[in-house]
Amino acid sequence: MYDLANRKSMGAAIGALALAAGAQPAQATESGASLYLLGSGGPGTAIMPPVEGVYLDKLIWIYDGNAKAERTFPINGNLAAGLDTAIVADFPTLLFVPTTNALGGTFAFGVTTPFGAPMVDVEALLTSPGGPSLSGARHDSALTTGDPVVAAMMGWQADKLHVQLSTMINVPIGNYREGALANLSLHRWAVDGALALSWHDPDTGWDVSAKGGYTWNGRNRTTDYDSGDEIHLEAAVEKAFSPAFSFGLQTYYQKQISDDDGVLGPFRGEVFAVGATAATTVTMAGTPATFRGRVFRELDATNRLKGTSFWIDFSIPLHMNLPAN
Repeated sequence: MYDLANRKSMGAAIGALALAAGAQPAQATESGASLYLLGSGGPGTAIMPPVEGVYLDKLIWIYDGNAKAERTFPINGNLAAGLDTAIVADFPTLLFVPTTNALGGTFAFGVTTPFGAPMVDVEALLTSPGGPSLSGARHDSALTTGDPVVAAMMGWQADKLHVQLSTMINVPIGNYREGALANLSLHRWAVDGALALSWHDPDTGWDVSAKGGYTWNGRNRTTDYDSGDEIHLEAAVEKAFSPAFSFGLQTYYQKQISDDDGVLGPFRGEVFAVGATAATTVTMAGTPATFRGRVFRELDATNRLKGTSFWIDFSIPLHMNLPAN
């Protein structure tokens, strides 16, 4: 059996891998939405599970954001002004680690199937099907599913340094509510590639992590909106005060680097946020389980919603190929 320090590292790895496979339904490009879940590159983001197995991650994500009335957003074929969005979403992720000896490292892949309740209010809405039509305040909400996201990652370790390469693909087959304001589905192909580094010292309890990535966005064939590409950068510092508890600070930055092809022209987005995180690792029926909470506040945003997000994440191995004692 692994000691508590190893269990804590494994819990961090499970959460990091699961979050890497998540999709974000409320920021930048068309509908202000991006594939990559900003803030997921937190403590231990590059750490891979130390043993082969199957892992489950449950992420509850709550976001509350808005934009001023003079800022207009393209939403599923409509133009909305005075946008106010609240989202409660669940991102269950099933992760598979078939080998810890591939090219000198660990290989893992997984799939996330998001579902939740987006709630959208706008002060004014311009619709175009059948001819332009301007309406006043509108509200829309739904309990719906998003597009499934598949992910794969390779990780290596050299003493305290962990390195991870990852990619994820948004598959546009979720429940897309055509013409509606409230959606989780991006309804477009999107691919993200990222490099993550973690300096993790179990002796002192310190973890310093960073992650950078590039997101390629495809065209929404229903609205004929082609979203621009994005880059994202993240950093985190965390201190473990015991084998079971840790606390840290995080930050993220996102910038759109190519133009949208839509009714609003380039519409390039940019955002910066700071936040805090805490985690605890417990043993449940002899199995290590990790609970992590996060909160982020977006301080500056361009062509994006500006808001606050809250996270509750639970990670547990379903099956591990533990070495014989």
